[in-house]
Amino acid sequence: MPPSAPEAEASGHRAPGPETDLRGLPFQWNLLAWAALVGTLTGLAVVAFHELLGFINNFLFGPFVEVLLVIGRSSPASPADLPSIDLPPLAPDSGTPLRALLQLGLDGIGLLAAAPPPPPEPPPISLPNTPDWLALWPVVVVPTLGGLAVGLLRHGAGSIGPGLSSLMAIADGSQGGEPRLPWLRLVAASLSLGSGASLGPEGPSVEGGGNIGLWVALKGRLSPQAQKALVGAGVAAGLAAGFKAPIAGVFFAFEGSYSAIPGRPSLRAVLVAAVASALVTQLCLGDTPILRLPAYEVRSPLELPLYLGLGLLASLMSWLLIRLLAAGRGERVQAVVRRLPPGMPTALGGAALGAMALVFPQVLGVGYDTIEALLGRDGGIPLLTLVALIGVKLVATTVSNATGFVGGGFAPSLFLGAVLGNCYGQVLGSGGLNLPVAEPPAYAMVGMAAVLAGSARAPLTALLLLFELTRDIRIVLPLMAAAGLSAALVERWQGIHDPGLMGPDPLEERRRGLLAEIAVQEAFEPEAPLVLPAAMPAAAALARLIDSHGHCLLVEQAGLTLGLVTIGDLQRGLASEVQRQEVLGLADCIRTELVWLPMGVNLDRLEDQLRPNGLRQLPVFEREGGAGDHLPHGLPAGGLEVSRLRGMASRDGMARAQARRFQAASERPSIRASATGST
Repeated sequence: MPPSAPEAEASGHRAPGPETDLRGLPFQWNLLAWAALVGTLTGLAVVAFHELLGFINNFLFGPFVEVLLVIGRSSPASPADLPSIDLPPLAPDSGTPLRALLQLGLDGIGLLAAAPPPPPEPPPISLPNTPDWLALWPVVVVPTLGGLAVGLLRHGAGSIGPGLSSLMAIADGSQGGEPRLPWLRLVAASLSLGSGASLGPEGPSVEGGGNIGLWVALKGRLSPQAQKALVGAGVAAGLAAGFKAPIAGVFFAFEGSYSAIPGRPSLRAVLVAAVASALVTQLCLGDTPILRLPAYEVRSPLELPLYLGLGLLASLMSWLLIRLLAAGRGERVQAVVRRLPPGMPTALGGAALGAMALVFPQVLGVGYDTIEALLGRDGGIPLLTLVALIGVKLVATTVSNATGFVGGGFAPSLFLGAVLGNCYGQVLGSGGLNLPVAEPPAYAMVGMAAVLAGSARAPLTALLLLFELTRDIRIVLPLMAAAGLSAALVERWQGIHDPGLMGPDPLEERRRGLLAEIAVQEAFEPEAPLVLPAAMPAAAALARLIDSHGHCLLVEQAGLTLGLVTIGDLQRGLASEVQRQEVLGLADCIRTELVWLPMGVNLDRLEDQLRPNGLRQLPVFEREGGAGDHLPHGLPAGGLEVSRLRGMASRDGMARAQARRFQAASERPSIRASATGST
């Protein structure tokens, strides 16, 4: 006999019926079902985004450009004795976005052009004709109008939704705000990329997937842990659908600096979402890769050190791209942008893009056509042209991002990496040193992964993305060498904190700004830091740490700090002590690298130290010179004197410090009201 409804509720079970929902399932199956829904919705959203982007792109650079060319031809006629300019019509089926437009003006610079035809008979008229690049004047009009539309859309909407870092902060409860379904973001990105913004489609796809994940989790009233898991599932689904690369999408969900989704259930949810999204995309758009890459060519394993050189150059390129994008989103530039009328910044940015495209049309749009051309020709593109193209692409991407176009940074990174790798291959080969190495396209493919790994701080994602696109196991070793070196060097130069390739979104900037206003001493624990001698037995040290309700302690010897020991370190040490049947000293338990902060820093630096290291507490010392641009790890030269220890800052202390600020801010209006006698 089935239990009654009250008995079923008391036992934690729910009788089957129309009111049964996913929340009645066990947690793991519940989460997997929600993840499948997130992946399906994200896949459908990305499919709609690509269809809309293709329609806008083909319309603007197809019929719309033809209309502009007809208008241009209908201008006052030239004298009868001067021949008219023969403007080639656009192909009705351009194949890929911007390809038809590129064919109009690329012969002049030797890119993407077929073999030059034999020279025609000299014309009988000796008067000079209008330069061919002036026939491309519509390329200035289209990005300008597209930028105006994007600017007005963003102004009218106010916000297109939070970014990835803000989504995680909302799920954590450390930041207010609500996710948005990504339709407005995807429409703005379609207008931006369709009109020629020098950005990529993967950013809107990933951020849209993250917003869908958190929106579904909130509608389902899931726990904060499940909310973070579904944000990660949406991120993986967005990248998997955008690049048709589900494995790279899974790794990006866990590798991103914003990620805070540990645990086996979260991993399974991310896998399910990536599979569902990739399946929807393949059913709707086909299984053709987003980039058609040639087979990777191997001449000799001895080339591997040369790929390390490419990794070094890629790290410099990544660093330059990050700094330029940060400068474009900086307060000085944005203050000027905010003073302009609505829609004007993006319109001016589009006009600047169009002006650059008069000479280098390749900077317009996503740039996959140019990448395929670089990978399909054996070093036939002039080296100086490629170097100039790198500079123009950097400027175009910076202008697009700074003026308010919507898009991502993966595609520009892949573009720059392909051009850089092709340059590097030409210098090594027949164009320079004449070494017996692979052709430039092989270095271009590795350069794509290396620049992406450094700029996005995601070496595994970059490696797996190129592997999924090439499906060639021979490329893995060069990719690992170049991408790993590039990411490591960029992190060394930029520090641990990573605001994202396109910069933090406004919500995250405000949250970080509030943390930067609070001194680290406001997050100190009320109890004095536990400092114990190195010779103390580990069992006694564990007892002292438990009594103090702490998470870690400092080990000192002769007045100098030796290191940091956590509860986990002590537990592992005592387990080995039982096996070795000998008393273990506290100094033998030091396994965690000393993570600390100097006095004078603020809570944003504390967050940067605690989050990636998985710590709850860390010591703060009084030292001259501060921490500089990089957060300290390990013991500095000369050591750390215990007498300079000022306290133990913690996650809980950081939360209490923020709560005190919010309390003080909420009390100010009531104080002013009582002072004026109002009620």
